[in-house]
Amino acid sequence: MTKDDLLKLLGKVASGAVSPAGAADKLKSLPFEDLGFAKLDHHRTIRRGIPEVIYAEGKSIEQLLGLIEHMLDGDMPLLVTRVSGDRAETCLTRFPDLEYNKQARTLSKGSMPPVGRGSIAVLTAGSSDAPVAEEAAVTAEFMGNRVDRIYDVGVAGLHRLAAAKEAFARASAVIVVAGMEGALASVVGGLVDVPVIGVPTSVGYGASFGGVAALLSMLNSCSGGVSVVNIDNGFGAAIVAALINRQTGRTDESGSDQ
Repeated sequence: MTKDDLLKLLGKVASGAVSPAGAADKLKSLPFEDLGFAKLDHHRTIRRGIPEVIYAEGKSIEQLLGLIEHMLDGDMPLLVTRVSGDRAETCLTRFPDLEYNKQARTLSKGSMPPVGRGSIAVLTAGSSDAPVAEEAAVTAEFMGNRVDRIYDVGVAGLHRLAAAKEAFARASAVIVVAGMEGALASVVGGLVDVPVIGVPTSVGYGASFGGVAALLSMLNSCSGGVSVVNIDNGFGAAIVAALINRQTGRTDESGSDQ
């Protein structure tokens, strides 16, 4: 339930269209719903503008199905991250209206209302970084943002990045997803006047140490305005970018909204 939903419900109570008892039934799951194995935070949308999102890894399939069922019963937009293919098939059999993004490993239904005037650009250094980038892109879209995907523009061929600059320079925030040495975040940070969120990935040979090399490179960036989330955390980067876009918007040279 969003803040607008809550205000509409209270308005119906005031007008007599909904009884106090009926409103109480709708609000009984607030501020959270205790399922025994989990506590669904139904107040999160009102509190932060970001709904509860289910992280699938580590949960049994029974727990996952139960969480999805309760969230759908509450008419909430639904996003589930890190869903493997076999578990996704089980969920889709039970809830066929869900949408599965195989590359991002997300299940979803619905989305938040559009926010901000701007867009979020998601860049990858290589095509191997795309699964993490897709998690970021799907999450940002679920949060009500317009997303531009710009993949495979790493530092091994900077002419590719230069050709795409116009597309990502107009965004309100730029998410840069890179493994190996993670240099792309610093390069992009030196080209744009908006926040850059670096996402180190676990892509790379042995000396990349499962993404630690990229993480340290991004943390040591000499480009001001580059922040960094954890290794492979496309979801976390998207939340930061969505919060930035909510606060600001970009206009084109004619003065119209992007």
